[in-house]
Amino acid sequence: MSENCLQLKNIIDQTSFAMDDVLLFLDTHPCDLQALNYYQAMARARKEAMDAYQSACGPLTVDNVNSASGYWSWIQGPWPWEGGR
Repeated sequence: MSENCLQLKNIIDQTSFAMDDVLLFLDTHPCDLQALNYYQAMARARKEAMDAYQSACGPLTVDNVNSASGYWSWIQGPWPWEGGR
């Protein structure tokens, strides 16, 4: 996996964790605008990182596979246990 893909994957992991964490807080503090703004910022950052990763490194999830090429492209690239995705 390239260095860029690793960096993007780290951003995805970090923003996903931040979103999960703030969601727990929002469950008990639903009117906290600062927390809600933080959640929205993390969601945007995660989406940007996921889009960049999928453009450069391949799909992260099966629902993002581009099958317009006429074949099932999910099998392209290394598998997770091979250091990919």
